[in-house]
Amino acid sequence: MKGYDPERQKALANRARVVVFALIGLLVGAFFRAQVSRSSDWLLRSESNRLRSLTLPAPRGIIRDRTGRPMADNVPGYAVSILPAQTDSMLATLNRLREHMEIGDERFRRLEEQVRERDTRPLIVSTDATFDEVAAMEERRTAFPQLLIETRPKRRYPAGRIGAHIVGSVGEINEEELSSPEHEGVEPGRIIGRSGIEAQYDALLQGAPGLRYVEVDAAGRIVGSFGGIRTLTEESGSDIDLNVDLELMEWIHHIFPEEKSGSVVVLDVETGGVLALYSSPAYDPNVFAGVVDPADWNRLAGDPATPLYHRAVMGTYPPGSPWKLATAAIALETGAITPTERMPVPCTGSFRFGNRVARCWEEEGHGSLTLAGAIQHSCNVFFYQAGLKVGLEQLLERSNRMGFGDRCDIDLPNQATGTFPEDVSFWERRFGARATEGEVLNLAIGQGPNDQSPLKMAQFVVALARDGSAPPPTLYQSAPAEAAWRIEISEESLGAIREGMRLVMGPGGTAYGSSLEHFELLGKTGTAQSGPGRETHAWFTGMAGRFGATPEIVVVALVEYGGSGSAVAAPLAAKTADYFLRGEYGIPRDTIQTLIEYYNAGRSTQAWVIREGR
Repeated sequence: MKGYDPERQKALANRARVVVFALIGLLVGAFFRAQVSRSSDWLLRSESNRLRSLTLPAPRGIIRDRTGRPMADNVPGYAVSILPAQTDSMLATLNRLREHMEIGDERFRRLEEQVRERDTRPLIVSTDATFDEVAAMEERRTAFPQLLIETRPKRRYPAGRIGAHIVGSVGEINEEELSSPEHEGVEPGRIIGRSGIEAQYDALLQGAPGLRYVEVDAAGRIVGSFGGIRTLTEESGSDIDLNVDLELMEWIHHIFPEEKSGSVVVLDVETGGVLALYSSPAYDPNVFAGVVDPADWNRLAGDPATPLYHRAVMGTYPPGSPWKLATAAIALETGAITPTERMPVPCTGSFRFGNRVARCWEEEGHGSLTLAGAIQHSCNVFFYQAGLKVGLEQLLERSNRMGFGDRCDIDLPNQATGTFPEDVSFWERRFGARATEGEVLNLAIGQGPNDQSPLKMAQFVVALARDGSAPPPTLYQSAPAEAAWRIEISEESLGAIREGMRLVMGPGGTAYGSSLEHFELLGKTGTAQSGPGRETHAWFTGMAGRFGATPEIVVVALVEYGGSGSAVAAPLAAKTADYFLRGEYGIPRDTIQTLIEYYNAGRSTQAWVIREGR
C-alpha cells in the first residue's frame, strides 16, 4: 500500500476542477443558446401552444339581376367548432353537443371520423347553427371549454324558387374535394358553389379568407380571444351582375300553368343575354345554404316532379312544328325550294310515300301552299315534300352543321347536348337496320330521333331574328365574348321564314288569338308527340319587338304534356313578351294582354282591326 502523495493529489484536484469548469461552461453555453440565441424559437413554440389560428371565411360576392335586385346575398350566421385536443376529449364534447343542437346521424359519423384522424385544425361541427342552439351552448360555456362559436356570413337567396336554377346553391366542401389539386390548401368547412352561377363563377364569388387567433391554456381550453398583429382581414368576393330580369321571372311564375312542368326562355336578340331562364317546378335554394339535412335532400331528389331538374337547359324534347323553321331554312339554302314555290302534291290531309301514308294534323287538308302559308298553317304535307326534296343525307348534314347536336355554351356548369342523328349510320347503330329515305318525313316535322332543349331552340330563333348568327346565351353581364353560332342562310330566305312566322300570329294563323296590341310577335306553335298514351308537349318559339322594327327579344315556351301549342304555350310566351316590352317602353302593364283576352273581357280590339286594314 502506497503512502500519501501530495503532488499526486494536487494533480487529481486540478483535473477535477478542469472537468467541473468544463461542465459548468457547457451548461452555461447551453443555457445561453436556449435562453438567448434561440429565445425566438422557444417563444414561437410557446406562442404556438398558447394560440390557435382560425380562418375567417370571406363573405361571398352578391349576385344581382339586371336592375340591381339581389338574387343571392349574405346574412350573419353562426359556426360551431371544437378546437384540437385529445381524441377522447373531443369525442366527449361532440357527444354533449348533440344534446343542444341538431346533428344528423350521417353528419355525426363523418365528424367522428375527422376526430380520429387527429387533424390539427378545428373541427367544424356546423356552419349553420340556429340562434337558439348558440344561446343554449353559451349558457353552458363551462361545459364546453374547447368550443368555438363564431359569427360567419351565411348565404341567402331572396329570389327563392324563382331564381333557384339560375343562381344554384352552395355547400360545404367534402373530403374528396379537399384532396383534389383544384382545392389544394383549402381548409375544411369552406363553402363552395355547387350548381348554377354559384358554381360557374365560384372563383370570383369566393373572396379571400382572413385569419385570427384565440388564446388557450395547456389543456386546449379557450381562455380569451387574441387579435394581435398577425390577424389578416378577410376580403369579400366580387359581386356579379346578371342579364336576368327578376321581375320578368316573377311574372312568368305567376302566369305559368298550375301543376304543369316546363320552361320559358327569353333572350336579348342583340347580345344573346339571358333575360329569363324559368324552369318549373323549382326548389328553395335556401335549403342548401348551410349544412344540408339528408331528409331534405332525399325529399327533393326523390320528388317525382323532379324540382332539381333545370328543364330550360337540361331538358330535351321532340321540337315538333317549330323544327319546320329549320327544315325551311335548309330547303331554301340548298335550293330545294323557293319562297313562292308550291309543292307538287297539295295537302288533302295526308301524303303517300311508297307504302306509307303520313298524316297532316288538319284532316281536311290545307290545299296548295307557298312556304309562308305552310308555316302559317303548320302544314305537315308541305314539309314532308320539302324534306324529301332536300334528301335525308343532306338534311342530316345541314342540321348538324347548324349545331343541333351541340351545346349552347351558356355560362352554366351543366347543359344538355341536343340529340340528332349525325349521319345515316345512326339507324344501324341504334336499330340494327339501314335508314330509308322515308326517315326524312318524321325529321322534317320535328319528330323522330330529334330532341332539343328550350334554350337551343331559343338560340336558333335568335339566329332567325338576326342575320343568321346567334351569340352564346350569357347570364353574367361581363362574361367573356365568344364566337357566335351561325347558320348558313341569306337575308332573302330569312325574310321568307319571318313572313311565315308573322302570318302565324295574324288572321287565320294558328296563334292569332295570342297576338298583342302594342308589339309585333312573330312565332311558330308546336304540338310534339311525347309518348304512347300521354298528352303532347306544347311549344311556342317566337320573336317580338315594335311593329316594323327589328325584333328585340326571343321567347320560347315549353309546357310538358300541355296539349296544344297554340292554346297553352303561345299565350304564355305572348304574355311574357308583352310584359317585358311594356316595361322597356314605359307602357302601363296589364293582365289583359292578348287578342283573345281582349275579346273575352269585352274590350275594344280596334288596334287589331286597323292593322288588318278592315
